[in-house]
Amino acid sequence: MTTVAAYAAPAAKAPLERTTIERRAVGEFDVLIDIKFAGICHSDIHQAREGWGKATFPMVPGHEIAGVVSEVGPGVTKYAVGDRVGVGCMVDSCRECDNCRAGLQQYCAEGPVWTYNAVGKDGEPTYGGYSEKIVVDENYVVRIPDGLSLDVAAPLLCAGITTYSPLKHFGVGPGKKVAVVGLGGLGHMGVKIAHAMGAEVTVLSQSLRKKDDGLRLGADHYRATSDPQTFEDLRGTFDVVLNTVSAPLDFAAYLSLLRTEGAMVNVGLPEEPVRIELSAIFGNRRVLTSSNIGGIPETQEMLDFCAEHGLGAEIELIGADRINEAYERVLNSDVRYRFVIDTATI
Repeated sequence: MTTVAAYAAPAAKAPLERTTIERRAVGEFDVLIDIKFAGICHSDIHQAREGWGKATFPMVPGHEIAGVVSEVGPGVTKYAVGDRVGVGCMVDSCRECDNCRAGLQQYCAEGPVWTYNAVGKDGEPTYGGYSEKIVVDENYVVRIPDGLSLDVAAPLLCAGITTYSPLKHFGVGPGKKVAVVGLGGLGHMGVKIAHAMGAEVTVLSQSLRKKDDGLRLGADHYRATSDPQTFEDLRGTFDVVLNTVSAPLDFAAYLSLLRTEGAMVNVGLPEEPVRIELSAIFGNRRVLTSSNIGGIPETQEMLDFCAEHGLGAEIELIGADRINEAYERVLNSDVRYRFVIDTATI
C-alpha cells in the first residue's frame, strides 16, 4: 500500500479538502501512474453533490487523468516506466461478457468499475484523479501520443471520448450535418472532433455570447436557441444532433431539426426526469438515443485521432486549492472550456 495526497469530498455537498488515501500495492498486471493533470468534469460535481443519487464518501473525484508510468508489475507488457498514459472513467469490468469481449467495456453486463465512487474487485472503494498517484490494471490504461501535451490531453479521457464515440457510431464525416447543443466542456470537443471528421457543424447555444469561440473551434454556423426562428430555419436539417447539456430540453423542438432517420444523441445526463413526446419521432424514423463514453480500444483510437489532427481541450490550469472555486464556476458556465488541476499542487 502507498499513502498519497488527494482532494476529497468528505460528505455530500461538502467542500473538497486535502487528505490522504491508500493506493494498493502494484500487482502483477498493474501500472503505477504519477498523475500530472486531472480534468474537472461536470460529472464530478453531480456525484460529489449526490445529484445522480446516493454516493460513497469520502469521495476523490476525477476521471480525466494524464500522467507518467513510474512502476509496472512483473506481468505488464503494454507499458514501461516513463510512458505517457491516461485513465478515463473506468478502471475494470468483468472482461467476459459479450460487450467486454467486443471492446465495449463501458457497457459491461455486470457494470464497469468506475474510476471513483465505486467498489473495486478487491472490495475497496475506488478513488479518482484528484490525487498524486493511481494504480490501474494495464488493460484499462491508454497511451497518450507524443503529439498531445498532458494538460490538454487529460480532458480527452472523458470529454473527448464521450463526443467522439457517438459521432463515429452515427457515421459523421464529409457530407454530414451535425448540430452540437451547448458549447461547454463536452460541446467544445464535439465541435472540434466533428469538424475534424469533415462534417458541417452548427452550434446551438442559448445565446450568441460564445459565437466567436465556436467559429474559432471549427463550427460553420452558430445559432441561438433562445430565438424561436432558429428552430423554424433549421427544421429537418441535421443528420446528427449531439446534445451535451445536463439540463432538460424541449426534445420535440430539437428532434424537429433532424432529417428523416437522423439521430439525436444525448451525452449530458440531467439530475431530474425529462419529458419526451413520442409523437416527435413518429413519421420520420428519427432516433432519440444516448451514448456513454467509449470502450478502451475506442478511447485509444480517439487519442490517436486527436493527436493526428492537433486536437486538445481548451483548458484553464488551476492549483488544487481552487477546486471548490472551479466547481462553482462550472455551475455558472464560467470556464472556457475545461478546468484542469495541476496535481503537483496537491
